[in-house]
Amino acid sequence: MKLVSDSGGRADPAAVARAFDPERLRQARQLALRTKQDVAHAVGVSAAAIGQFESGVTPPRADTVDKLAAFLKVPVAFFTAGRPRAQLESGSVFFRSLRSTTAKQRSKSVSYTEQVWELANALERHVRFPNIDIPGFSGGEVAPGSFSADPAAAAQQLRHAWRLGDGPISQMVRLAETKGIVAVLVPMVEDEVAKIDAFSTVALNRPILVLSPDRADDVYRHRFSAAHELGHIILHGGRTAGTVDIEREADKFAAEFLTPARVMESRLRTRLDMADVLAVSREWGIEPRSVVYRSRELGKISEATARRGYIRLNQMNIPHEPVARFPGELPSLLSKAVELAEQRGVTIPELARELAWSPAHVRRMLGAQDDRPHLTLAE
Repeated sequence: MKLVSDSGGRADPAAVARAFDPERLRQARQLALRTKQDVAHAVGVSAAAIGQFESGVTPPRADTVDKLAAFLKVPVAFFTAGRPRAQLESGSVFFRSLRSTTAKQRSKSVSYTEQVWELANALERHVRFPNIDIPGFSGGEVAPGSFSADPAAAAQQLRHAWRLGDGPISQMVRLAETKGIVAVLVPMVEDEVAKIDAFSTVALNRPILVLSPDRADDVYRHRFSAAHELGHIILHGGRTAGTVDIEREADKFAAEFLTPARVMESRLRTRLDMADVLAVSREWGIEPRSVVYRSRELGKISEATARRGYIRLNQMNIPHEPVARFPGELPSLLSKAVELAEQRGVTIPELARELAWSPAHVRRMLGAQDDRPHLTLAE
């Protein structure tokens, strides 16, 4: 729907009010980590009125649309119906650190994932993405029976399908992207809330994997998070997220996918040598703690020895390896798609208009950082 604009190219609030999409208000509010009461107070209506706007019972007036856009920091046109939109339920998004996330954070993550899909969908109108190379994937899930229900066996089957052999996976995130999975790396949540490691969904026509470096900027943890979310994609389509058993299954998948047991059986030692633990960590791209855990899991060392190993690692205070030092672990599919689109004359401002986002928001979704210093004024 083409909206009447003012002389500055801004959508007419009255036209937007007539074509108002209730789900866009819900999405913008959740992305801003705001409650209905927060929004109501800011725009001068009741919380019940915001609920009616979001449920589609009544649309907001033109002046309220203006205030909603200003408070939630979106263009007025963002609230217009008619653009392709994904709608996810929170139970279809898998979180690696579910227990440390609040309902508000999970709602933001759901809305964020919807927008990742919108960006990918817009880009796919201009650029051909890699085909989805996941056996049995169709219609938002992997067909039952495509993989073993046992997480370790499923990881072995995927390694075989992707012809990875038994060696270390040098670039975990790039591997996922070459198989048609959309991955993004962004600081997902603001400083005032706990950080989210990673989350994913297979409920759309293309799997989406979101990683955040905020909680611990450590490439080894980051790689495990990516493999963990890949486990959800392979094992859990059609299942409700959030249960302890599902998270454990994803952990087991990740451990086997990154460090196949048949190789680790001969590689890991029966006595814990910290120099060798660090060597295995570097060789296989996993955390030193994961080496100790895998050694215990495969029966190479006792539980008591593993506990001593964890204590020793804490005392060593091993520095993290930042994700940015490892290009193959930084998502690049969407940013490269933007580069190709620009070669065809489709710029970021044009994508922003197509999506009814600001150009700055498109860049944030692509993982661009705002490195400008913060201006602080003394009172």
